[in-house]
Amino acid sequence: MKEGQVLGMCLGALPLVSAAKTRSISAENPTGEPGGGAKAQPGKDHAASALGKGWKVRPCITIPAKETATLAEIEGPGAIQHIWITAAETALRNCLLRMFWDDEQQPSVEVPLGDFFACGHGVRYKVNSLPVAVNPSGGLNCYWPMPFMKRARITVENQHSQNLGGFFYQITYSLGEVSADAAYFHAQWRRAMTRREHPEHTILEGVKGRGHYVGTFLAWEQLSDGWWGEGEIKFYIDGDKEYPTICGTGTEDYFGGAWGFGDTYSTPFLGYPFSRQEAGRVPKHAMYRWHIMDPIRFDRELRTTIQALGWWPNGKYQPLTDDIASVGYWYQQEPHAPFPAMLPAEARWPR
Repeated sequence: MKEGQVLGMCLGALPLVSAAKTRSISAENPTGEPGGGAKAQPGKDHAASALGKGWKVRPCITIPAKETATLAEIEGPGAIQHIWITAAETALRNCLLRMFWDDEQQPSVEVPLGDFFACGHGVRYKVNSLPVAVNPSGGLNCYWPMPFMKRARITVENQHSQNLGGFFYQITYSLGEVSADAAYFHAQWRRAMTRREHPEHTILEGVKGRGHYVGTFLAWEQLSDGWWGEGEIKFYIDGDKEYPTICGTGTEDYFGGAWGFGDTYSTPFLGYPFSRQEAGRVPKHAMYRWHIMDPIRFDRELRTTIQALGWWPNGKYQPLTDDIASVGYWYQQEPHAPFPAMLPAEARWPR
């Protein structure tokens, strides 16, 4: 690793001294500038009024209804290394997390807040993986490396009808050299109901450029009785049309499980951390698969789909009309193709 380079950090590189500069943005230091933290002045009724300036005065922000808060504006080159956020559960589907790299007008990341951290259905639950960890009670953590050359901007839009108070965040990054080979981080959310005529959900479509796919998250609402995960995931790479280059063998197989899951689990690279199957309620499931050790590389284009299949009593596959929300995560060289229009808040709400 070159002196001052912000990527390539691993356990073996930890002893190596670097000229890169570590910075962190929070409500207490909203610009991340050196010596810029803990400057807020407490009012006479504030919890820190007896302690004064320099104590815990501004740990969080309020995002007004129907408004967008800019969490970070960073001049590069550099790389975001860790994001921690916590907020009320209502924020998970009502708020949109967006990230813009360099001079982009359109985001490279546009995902409901919870789904970005593998918490689907507007519900908080624990996730114990390498790039994403969700801890009690609602600590959302992300370790995906996010390099940028010129600048980075991160926003959260509150599309709820009420103000969102108690929004806490910490964004830690390094400033320094970024390799010319570094690609930009992307994440895209989609939600759709599969059709019996063609029971397939599109995770990504129309991705153009050169890069590699690094992760899948699914929030699956089961609308039929019985087993729902017989379908295969497919990756259509660089001109594949009818038939994909990479084809899975079943939903639970792709997420590292087997034989209908049987139980929840959360591991460094794959997991089935959430399953709610209660009488009188729509069954819900959540799964993630991080392609960190096995990225799926493409030179020109990528399309990713997953089938929704169960079983008929006669032993034939049953096409399912299930409600599936997904996040596809990938790195690519810019520019990226436009994202599909984001669904309005009411179309993102869980059942």
